[in-house]
Amino acid sequence: MTRARRSLIDAQTTPYYHCMARCVRRAYLWGEDHLTGTNYEHRKAWVVDRLEELASVFAIEVCAYAVMSNHYHVVLYVDQQVCENWSDRDVLERWTQLFSGPLLVQRFLAGSALDKASQNRVSQFAEEYRNRLQDISWFMRCLNEHLARKANEEDGCKGRFWEGRFKSQALLDDAALLSCMAYVDLNPVRAGMASKPENSDYTSLQLRIRQWQTSRETQQRCQPLQVKPLGVQGQSKVRAIPFSLVDYMELVDWSGRAIRDDKRGAILSGSPSILIRLGIDADEWVKVLSPGGHHFTHAVGKVNALKSYAETLGQRWVQGVRASQRLFPAR
Repeated sequence: MTRARRSLIDAQTTPYYHCMARCVRRAYLWGEDHLTGTNYEHRKAWVVDRLEELASVFAIEVCAYAVMSNHYHVVLYVDQQVCENWSDRDVLERWTQLFSGPLLVQRFLAGSALDKASQNRVSQFAEEYRNRLQDISWFMRCLNEHLARKANEEDGCKGRFWEGRFKSQALLDDAALLSCMAYVDLNPVRAGMASKPENSDYTSLQLRIRQWQTSRETQQRCQPLQVKPLGVQGQSKVRAIPFSLVDYMELVDWSGRAIRDDKRGAILSGSPSILIRLGIDADEWVKVLSPGGHHFTHAVGKVNALKSYAETLGQRWVQGVRASQRLFPAR
């Protein structure tokens, strides 16, 4: 049964979420339309640019993304702590980068003198917008509505661009986060659109690899600003995803080779050390990264995390327990 989005997305349960949106009728509105011969590849850059813009406004960071020809994937992190530390002015200045805001807010930001009642109303607006700036539904709304309007304007038409609301999965632990990020970054390889992760256009991993290559030559920062950095916690003032960048690149490369060569028995014999650290079964890992290879729906995680998530939703269980037992066996 379909559940309300507010019951599925709860940053108190986990700050990490995997979201996906698909074009109406699964049409190739981001790539080359084989029926008409029209090429919409340039629209993929719209998704990447808009993600960067929204991440600079919202208290939400992009961990991974992949833009395909008729859909896109994105892994998001909700940073409630940084949002709560913003002043009312910070919140209002951020919100008005996307929307004009009420006249009272515009006057406040312009430095006009306000009476006490007006100041209280401005504070109410700030609190409302603070909640929205840490809300994935608002983030995705600002992303999808902008893209749909821009595409329809280019095509000179009206009507629905997306097949429905975006789909979301809660990523309940580090193992779930890692598997989902790798799945997202490997989408072009899995679809036969690229032979290697570094050749996968419009993916977060390609962005990370290029920045890493540039940093080795120029001694500049090795992590791109557009996505949440990878790195062991405690080594940087920036709160990073708790996997090293090099380990993650090796893991995705190994997983990509396994998907491409498994029918010929050429899967690499050695698993990356991070798989062992997280207690992930290598054979099940390959299945998860194959099309239709997993049976998780609203949440991904180890069995205990799934059971806790079900309790949060007021349910006795959530789909994916057996898949979790295979992928993350107890040790």
